[in-house]
Amino acid sequence: ISDTSLQSKGFNLHRSITNLNLHHLNSIFVSVGFPQRDISKIQIALENTDSLIWIEHHKTKGSPVAFARATGDGVFNAIIWDVVVDPNFQGIGLGKAVMERLVTDLLNKGITNIALYSEPRVLGFYRPLGFVMDPDGIRGMVYSRKKKKK
Repeated sequence: ISDTSLQSKGFNLHRSITNLNLHHLNSIFVSVGFPQRDISKIQIALENTDSLIWIEHHKTKGSPVAFARATGDGVFNAIIWDVVVDPNFQGIGLGKAVMERLVTDLLNKGITNIALYSEPRVLGFYRPLGFVMDPDGIRGMVYSRKKKKK
């Protein structure tokens, strides 16, 4: 979807956190199954984000309807996080729009090693955008601290 097409449908694209309603972003996170987050921690996370894209609709001024962000070293590697689309706006290409622009922004910075974490149920969304299970067979690992039993 081109920027012109988005604008003709009442959508505006943003690449900074200026005017981003964090409470509404948090409500979208929850609506798609992410855990409720502390707003002050969302603010810190976004301040430490290298690239981000969010889309608002003219009816939702300042409130995102689609969002994605990436962190990384700014040179070689980036990881994409928090790709969400408000359920009321799903199925019209906004997820694809934020992902294509975020990947393009990273590639324009020379970053070519771009990773993301995805739930198995949405892997099919990312494949047409060029994402594959690691072709080199590298398996990611996640640090997990066991909760202490009471």
